[in-house]
Amino acid sequence: QVQLVESGGGSVQAGGSLRLSCAVSGLSRMTICMGWFRQTPGKDYERVAAIDSEGSTTYADSVKGRFNISRDNVNNILYLQMDSLKPEDTAIYYCAAAWPLGGGYCPEHFYGMEYWGKGARVTISS
Repeated sequence: QVQLVESGGGSVQAGGSLRLSCAVSGLSRMTICMGWFRQTPGKDYERVAAIDSEGSTTYADSVKGRFNISRDNVNNILYLQMDSLKPEDTAIYYCAAAWPLGGGYCPEHFYGMEYWGKGARVTISS
């Protein structure tokens, strides 16, 4: 059974930093498609950052230069380092994983992800 468990959420002031962790179990390997999504009330899941099976990363324009996704393939942990946080970053953050599609491509949308954590709340005050 695949399990993804987020930790590290919390409340900080604008300009501060947080690091989210996602402990992964039940997968035969970590070198698959993984990502961080966030959701605010009334909105769809937004993919914030992703890392593919080869370690290439992708970021939403809104977080480029501020967020960094990384993966520890030995300890099975996915990270999201978030710096220079803004009030608009307030959301519930989810880690997600999926096996690569044909050609090694990763799903770009939330509905393509197969495994999900339960989320970690991040609140940024101005």
